[in-house]
Amino acid sequence: MNQNDPPTEHILACLSSSPSNAKIVRTAATMAKAFGGTFTALYVRTPDSDQMGKEDRRRLQQHIRMAEQAGADISTIYGDDIPQQIAEFARISGITKIVLGRSSVHRRHFWSGPSLTEKLTLTAPNLDIYIIPDASAENGYDSGRKLFTRPLLPSVRDLLITAGILSGITLIGFFFLQLDFARYNIIMLYMLGVLFTAWFTSGYTCGVLGSVASVALYNFFLTEPRLTFHAYDPGYQVTFALMLTSAIITCALTTRLKDHAKMSAQAAFRTKILFDTNQLLQRAKSEEEILSQTASQLMKLLNRSLIVYPEQNGDLGAEQVFGVDGETAQNIFSAPEERDAANWTFANKKRSGAGTDSYPDAKGLYLALRTGGGVFGVIGIDLSEKPLDAFENSVLLSILGEGALAIENRRNALEKEQATVQAKNEELRANLLRTISHDLRTPLTSISGNASNLLSNGETLDKETRNKICTDIFDDAQWLIGLVENLLSITRIEDGRMNLQISPQLMDEMIEEALHHVNRKSCEHTITTQYGDEILLVNVDARLIMQVVVNLVDNAIKYTPVGSVIQISAYRKDHQVVVEVADNGPGIPDRAKAQVFEMFYTGQSRIADSHRSLGLGLPLCRAILTAHGGTLALRDNIPNGSVFSFALPQSEVNIHE
Repeated sequence: MNQNDPPTEHILACLSSSPSNAKIVRTAATMAKAFGGTFTALYVRTPDSDQMGKEDRRRLQQHIRMAEQAGADISTIYGDDIPQQIAEFARISGITKIVLGRSSVHRRHFWSGPSLTEKLTLTAPNLDIYIIPDASAENGYDSGRKLFTRPLLPSVRDLLITAGILSGITLIGFFFLQLDFARYNIIMLYMLGVLFTAWFTSGYTCGVLGSVASVALYNFFLTEPRLTFHAYDPGYQVTFALMLTSAIITCALTTRLKDHAKMSAQAAFRTKILFDTNQLLQRAKSEEEILSQTASQLMKLLNRSLIVYPEQNGDLGAEQVFGVDGETAQNIFSAPEERDAANWTFANKKRSGAGTDSYPDAKGLYLALRTGGGVFGVIGIDLSEKPLDAFENSVLLSILGEGALAIENRRNALEKEQATVQAKNEELRANLLRTISHDLRTPLTSISGNASNLLSNGETLDKETRNKICTDIFDDAQWLIGLVENLLSITRIEDGRMNLQISPQLMDEMIEEALHHVNRKSCEHTITTQYGDEILLVNVDARLIMQVVVNLVDNAIKYTPVGSVIQISAYRKDHQVVVEVADNGPGIPDRAKAQVFEMFYTGQSRIADSHRSLGLGLPLCRAILTAHGGTLALRDNIPNGSVFSFALPQSEVNIHE
């Protein structure tokens, strides 16, 4: 069989508290391995499961753990008809083979109903059923349903409730007799009393007693002759028999309905816990919150105290106790063997503590939050009062799996995010190095060549030529200085190391001062300014805002042809001061507008002086304005060209007389 082929066999082992059930689990696991199929272990929880003895509970938990270790998927379902539940589960889950014990195969008496195997054969004829010898049947262990699985002696409370209901029904019956109501009305009244008795008491005992007592009370008080158990009418004997039979059947059906309602409510509650857990873990923002939400949901499910040990640097960190009673919980988990059991679970990835072979004297049961990627912590559950039942264990493992998966997904997301940031940084570094290596060569070569020319031929060159060479050297040096200043400024701002010197400044004065520092090629363009009559006052670092204006004007000079018009305007709008730098050049294509503010993006336009920009000017402007609480925007200039605008919060003008 090819390992890549999907499994064709699905083996089902039925879990029980029978001593020989371990052999059934091992046999099913061996079959699944031999057939290369999947393995499922199923436990059918009936209304009588709550009455299971301590030793039976221990064996059942042991068999569940054995199935888990064998790689089985553990499933728990509710139902009263075990064969029907198994057959329905097998049909839905695609089971092909079922492994049973021999004691479930044959009928015990000639009056017994169909055996488990017979019912499975009738309801699921396509299943292969394998019978495993069950030595426990020979040793006197009854793995089937016992006749009396509930306590025979009712509680005082239940007896008082039964007596009160029957007394009330009898009094009402006397009242009905006085009103000459028909006898069947009184009989139905007692049937109603049996229903109330079965509903408000636990178990079958009070219901059966109530049924017998109802017949006796009706005969003694409400039939002729009264106050005796004799009856004049011979037909009353049949009436009493039918009444008793109907009452007992009604009691049994009511008790079973109540048990099923209780089981359905428990199943709905635990299913809701699972759904809520999934949603809470998806919204959790940190591993600490994931662990806290997991523990809180387990407390809702189990109503027990918990202790959580998170994984930190390959070891267990400081514990956190979640207690139903805080002080009691601290005392439960304070013993040294509790921490030792948690450390053992963390190291071996297996459960330990109460009910296990490792540290059985511990009061808590310790389980690892783990996936295939590792162990993310250990959770301890207080088992000092009673062990877990099968369904609690199944839901517990599901919640632990959800918590471990949430932590693993978060770590994977953080690793992916870090890898993305690292890749972005590497990309920025590579772009910077590539740009510097290619684009700084031109000004450096020009400076070096012009300086060498001056050294070699300075005496032979005329004054105009020497001035031209010196001017070129100066321009190239200024370009390099501006580049370095932009790099340093944007680095300091992004690292938060730029100390802003905030003071009230007039925007028009800053613009005029900035125009004295723009590219000397500004003389080849027409630069105009326009201000309103209002006082435009802002609280800013003047040096940095001037750098923004210089960068925007220099960009307009670099990317527009000679003779273009560059207009700078400032005005007030909605408690903000807006500055616009507009040009009538070729403009910026729509596809490039979203990228112009990215670092190292330079577009496709060729710069007139052959110096290619590193793409730092606009990112630096945006960083400076963001630090001042401002914004930077780009739009088209109609009919052609571009408009870069930034807005800063307006400062109040205080007039001192």
